[in-house]
Amino acid sequence: MISSRQFSRQTKEELTITKKGENIYKRKDGRWEGRYRKGRNEQGKLVYGYIYGQKYREVKQTLERLKARQTFSKQLTTQFQGTVEEWLVYWLDHLIVRQIKQSTYASYQTKMRKHILPYIGKKKLLHIEKKDITALMLLLADKELSLTTIHNVLTIFKSAMNKAYLEKAIPENPCDGIVLPAIRKKDIAILTREQQRILEKAALKEPGCSPIIIALYTGMRIGEIGALTWSDINLESKTIQVVRTIQRVSVPGKTTKTEIVFDLPKSKSSVRKIPIAQNLLTYLTKKKAEAVSTYVINYKHAYAEPRLINYWFKKTLAKADIEPIHFHALRHTFATRCIENGSDIATLSRLLGHQSIKLTLDTYASSLWETREKAISILDAELNLEE
Repeated sequence: MISSRQFSRQTKEELTITKKGENIYKRKDGRWEGRYRKGRNEQGKLVYGYIYGQKYREVKQTLERLKARQTFSKQLTTQFQGTVEEWLVYWLDHLIVRQIKQSTYASYQTKMRKHILPYIGKKKLLHIEKKDITALMLLLADKELSLTTIHNVLTIFKSAMNKAYLEKAIPENPCDGIVLPAIRKKDIAILTREQQRILEKAALKEPGCSPIIIALYTGMRIGEIGALTWSDINLESKTIQVVRTIQRVSVPGKTTKTEIVFDLPKSKSSVRKIPIAQNLLTYLTKKKAEAVSTYVINYKHAYAEPRLINYWFKKTLAKADIEPIHFHALRHTFATRCIENGSDIATLSRLLGHQSIKLTLDTYASSLWETREKAISILDAELNLEE
C-alpha cells in the first residue's frame, strides 16, 4: 500500500474532486475549472459561468464566494432592493439619526445631496462596485473641491456602506480596500506675543464682554463662546463649564437655507470645566455686573451667532492693524502660549476638549519643538566633556 506521504500536494488536491456537487475539474492544460449556475435564459434553460485557476484551492474558494453571493441575493428579494439614494436616506433618517448631533445630521444631508446623489444616487445599491467609488473620487476632484471636503464626503459614503454590509443589505462591502486621499495639514496660524498684546488692547476697549479675550485665555471654540451663558460661569469656584455650542447649519428643502442650532459640544471630551485665572476673573466679574443678557456674548440682549462674532473679530483686527486671520487662530494661540509656559500635553488636551492626547500632539507638534530643545539642553548640561 502506498503511504499518503508519497502523494504530492497536487495529487492530494486531485483526489478531492471525487466529492459530489463541487463542479471542479482538472483541465488538460493543467488548470482547474469551476462551474456555477448563473441563472436561466429566456427559454428557461440553465446558464453556467466558469472560473479558472492554477490551484484547486483557489478555484474552490472563489466558487464558494460566488455561490454565497448568489444565495445572499436570493435572500434579499424580501429585503432592500432600492437605490443608493434610498439607502442613504434610510441610513441617515432611521439608522443613525439618534446617534449624531443635529449639526452633524445637517452636514451629512448637505454633502450627500450635493456630492453623492447626483452621480450614483440612482444606481441600485446591490450594483455598487469599487470602480464606482473610484469614479466618484475623480468626479469630486474635477469639481476642484478641497481634499478635506472630498475626504469628508467619502467618509460619509463609507460609513453608509459599512452599515449596509453589517445590516446584510449588501453581500460585500465595496469600500473595503478603498484608500481615501491624504490630507496635507496646513500650518496653523498663531499670533506672536506682540500681536496678541496689541489685539488684547483693542479687545479690552469693546463695550461688552469680548469673545477675543475669552478665546485667548480659555482656548474655547467660537461656537462654545457664542453659546456661553453667565450661569455657565462660576465666579466663586473660578470655573467655566462648557456644555453647549451654537452653529448655523444648512437646511435643505426649506425656505430658509440655514438656521441657528444649539447643540452639544463637538465631542464628549469637549464637555469640560476650564479654570479661570485671576486677571480673567476680574474681567468677567466686571462684565457680569454690567450684563444686559443671560448670554456672555450678546447681541440685542440675545445670543451672538458665530457669523456675527467673526464679523466683529475682523473689525477688531483691522483696528489693531493685524493681518486677517481666522477666529480659530486665537484657540491655537492659547495652546501655544500654554506650551511655551511649560504646560504638559495631557493638561492642555483636557483644556482644549480634544478627544485624545495624540490629536493635541499632532496639532501642536511644531510648537513643541522649543520645549523639546529645552528638555535636551537640560540633559546636555549633565555631560562633562572635561573628564
